Amino acid sequence: MACFLASAFLLVLQTYAAPPEFVQPGFDITLDPMDLDSGLPSNVSGDMPSSPPPGTSKRAPHSIIIGVRKGGTRALLEMLDIHPEVAAAATEVHFFDWDENYAKGFEWYRELMPYSYPHQITVEKTPGYFTSALAPERICAMNSSIKLLLILRDPAERVISDYTQVYFNRLENHKPVQAIENLLVRNGALNIRYKAIQRSLYDIHMRNWLRHFPLEQIHIVDGDALIHDPLPELQKVERFLNLPPRIVSSNFYFNQTKGFYCIRSDGRERCLHESKGRPHPAVNSTVLQQLRSYLQEHNRTFFRLVKRTFDWQ
Repeated sequence: MACFLASAFLLVLQTYAAPPEFVQPGFDITLDPMDLDSGLPSNVSGDMPSSPPPGTSKRAPHSIIIGVRKGGTRALLEMLDIHPEVAAAATEVHFFDWDENYAKGFEWYRELMPYSYPHQITVEKTPGYFTSALAPERICAMNSSIKLLLILRDPAERVISDYTQVYFNRLENHKPVQAIENLLVRNGALNIRYKAIQRSLYDIHMRNWLRHFPLEQIHIVDGDALIHDPLPELQKVERFLNLPPRIVSSNFYFNQTKGFYCIRSDGRERCLHESKGRPHPAVNSTVLQQLRSYLQEHNRTFFRLVKRTFDWQ
């Protein structure tokens, strides 16, 4: 019913500004410019070709990687892009989570998709969708049967990775930084209003998606497993997307210097952007335990929602 009602107003939403995004009380997950991950896939140019390859067209995505931020979305997209029947969008579009973009309309969105052949599927990635209050309804209005990919990692480690990205972004832009403990704790208690913590409350965000999509349309990729052994996770994604098995073990090699797997395809080798895989800061053990304890109940609720468990501390 939600998809039907949203579809009825889709033309209006494409012409006029969409309503302001809402969040649950105490939640503020609006992105700061310093939060953004602007890296393009290393094998994809941000420049559009002067003319499309014969027989191709720009189509709405068949699948969207909806998040989670700092869960491994870039790695997933680049590894999935190995597949010859996948056409990956070059940039994070933020169409369904940013009102100013959603107001530009669906044709604007489609024009940002890559050219693809009829036998290919188009995949878009915007990690901010998972924690957006309005993205599920808006995506459902576009295509209620779309297949969604969600990559998650240990939520406490994700918080630290989130902090690390913002920390280095602020350093590079000559902005002041704070120790992670000063953000995680306020007045002696865990600062649950900290945006990085809010993004790791997977159960709260997942409930919103399950109001619009059945669980069978959301494939959850284990981000921790993808880091240590990419192939099994990608084979599961191939099956979920009904793609023929084309990704093989020889497409990956472990880079000892970087400490993670890199990609080998089409006679070329490439690794993720240098901003990926940065070392995390050491976190005070008492503070870290506070964080893990707070997340435990949310994790258990999430496991019940998705009917599976993960090896999170």
